[in-house]
Amino acid sequence: MTKTPTSSLSDRLARARDAALVLGTATRAAKDAALRSMAGALMSQADAVLAANAADVARGRDAGLSEALLDRLALSPARLAGMADGLRELAGMPDPVGEIVDGWTLPGGVRVERIRVPFGVIGVIYEARPNVTADTAGICLKAGNAVVLRGSASAVESNRAVAGALRSGLDAAGLPPDCVNLLEGGHEVTDELMRARGQVDLLVPRGGAGLIQAVVTGSQVPVIETGVGNCHLFVDDSADPAMAGRIIVNAKTQRPSVCNALETLLVHEAVAGDFVPQIVSTLAGLGVRVHGDAAAQRLDGRIDAVEGGWDDESLSLDLRVAIVPDVDGAIEFIRAHGSGHSETIVTNDLARQRRFVAQVDAAAVLVNASSRFVDGGQFGFGAEIGISTQKLHARGPMGPREMTTTKYVLTGEGQVRA
Repeated sequence: MTKTPTSSLSDRLARARDAALVLGTATRAAKDAALRSMAGALMSQADAVLAANAADVARGRDAGLSEALLDRLALSPARLAGMADGLRELAGMPDPVGEIVDGWTLPGGVRVERIRVPFGVIGVIYEARPNVTADTAGICLKAGNAVVLRGSASAVESNRAVAGALRSGLDAAGLPPDCVNLLEGGHEVTDELMRARGQVDLLVPRGGAGLIQAVVTGSQVPVIETGVGNCHLFVDDSADPAMAGRIIVNAKTQRPSVCNALETLLVHEAVAGDFVPQIVSTLAGLGVRVHGDAAAQRLDGRIDAVEGGWDDESLSLDLRVAIVPDVDGAIEFIRAHGSGHSETIVTNDLARQRRFVAQVDAAAVLVNASSRFVDGGQFGFGAEIGISTQKLHARGPMGPREMTTTKYVLTGEGQVRA
């Protein structure tokens, strides 16, 4: 028999739905003022937020969290300022609610319009990364939704401090604090949230493969799947080696713990003999550990064997290298091992570029550019609620427009159907 949420969670969700009713009809001016107020509250409470985060990081280090997870968990004054800037940027963006997506007039004169409307209450289940607390709250608010946040135990103090600041900013701006709700407790709370169909309109999981699959397979609430980022880059034999090197270094080392970082390098066999030793030398100087297939290992003795297969994120300064015969071999490799996130080709051959773009199945395909650009902030969304690797409703970085649905509005002058 299907269980219903406990009364305490049910009460929280009911308050969130009441807040969503207010927010769904709020003017753009009111929402933007609230976003700016939330940003101001975040900065005015910066010392408390950073102190809470320091406690989480220290506890995580003692618990043996990986360096990748610690990097995702850690806040700095610059990162906190970036969170506030993201909220302000959202305030400057057009309001998606009420946007007319398309429209036409029926033969009898009835006007049909499809417009953007909020979902209502959006639940987000995520690991570490307290910046997600602010980013998600801001995006959902801009799109007219109340948000219910379920962070991980590793970031409990940070999330509590960030959510508290955001709620105080909402209150100061005259919108219900329950537009932003932070859930705490054990795994039973997450399970109850996933069963809250009818009280929560949409769930978005954001984290590792285990978390995402647990939500996708176990939720009774509709889910937008955000996938892991096993991102590839193919160096074609027509590529400019210097350009390829710059892109690889940026994609792998600029921030290796995130989902749009490079995980696997594919090199055309015609240039591998020269290119692979050069890029291994460059990466070794930056602390990158390179692993490869047998062909790559024969080209450079510093390349170790691949451990754990080709399908996982490392989220670290580890890079896999495989030698492929041509662009079709690269496409085949990506089809076998890609996660549908972000895939890159470096080439000066227009025909191969077009074939790669057309045949690679991913949320984002890049040509001669770093995969680190696949990010809501970089796309001009202010922030992102995650990167969707599914194909329904939303795909790629999800900003405010992706956190709306649509409805049809028909307007007539008394027409009836014959």
